[in-house]
Amino acid sequence: MPTAGVLIYTRTAGYRHDSLLAAAAALAGLARERGWRADVTDDPGAFTPEGLAGRPAVVLLSTTGTVLTPGGRTAFEAYLRGGGALLAVHAAANAEPDWPFYGELLGTRFAGHPALQPGRVLVEDPGHPATAPLPAVLEWTDEWYDFTSPPRAAGVHVLARVDESSYEGGTHGDDHPLVWCRAVDRGRFLFTALGHAAEAYEDPSFRAHLGGALDWLTA
Repeated sequence: MPTAGVLIYTRTAGYRHDSLLAAAAALAGLARERGWRADVTDDPGAFTPEGLAGRPAVVLLSTTGTVLTPGGRTAFEAYLRGGGALLAVHAAANAEPDWPFYGELLGTRFAGHPALQPGRVLVEDPGHPATAPLPAVLEWTDEWYDFTSPPRAAGVHVLARVDESSYEGGTHGDDHPLVWCRAVDRGRFLFTALGHAAEAYEDPSFRAHLGGALDWLTA
């Protein structure tokens, strides 16, 4: 078992979600349930080769704007390519806007969202650990993120999408991915656009979704 803990990074250089404290507590609890220590920080100094060594996973938790130093970017890319794991949650789609590697990893960029409102999440891959705990159709309230380009076109494996007929303001049409994953050399990456409200992190289905994501990332 790794001696280093899961790194839960909460730094923001733009919009800061009110849900961050609840979200960090939930992710830390999920890490501890799996036998890992959880290190919650907003210190970019955590992203060094020594600081990342041995960590089972890193979580970018609704990070926004430029939150890493140039040296931190270099260390983080090496960690991921060398077999590390990254779970990017919600506003992490709006992090590191001028870092090409992160844009390629995500496969797109955040473009905005309509008002917070109910909608339907459609699971595409019910066999994946991140989406296996969810019903085929999940009634959910969130910010339904739009993206600058179709994520699926970037070669990601889509796990779930939103039904744009279930809410107002969508811009992607019939194919609007929300949750996807991919390999990066020897490492793994998973993004979920869900998780705006603090209440989400108390929801058993959403917690199971995040826990399953961690399980896949660290398998």
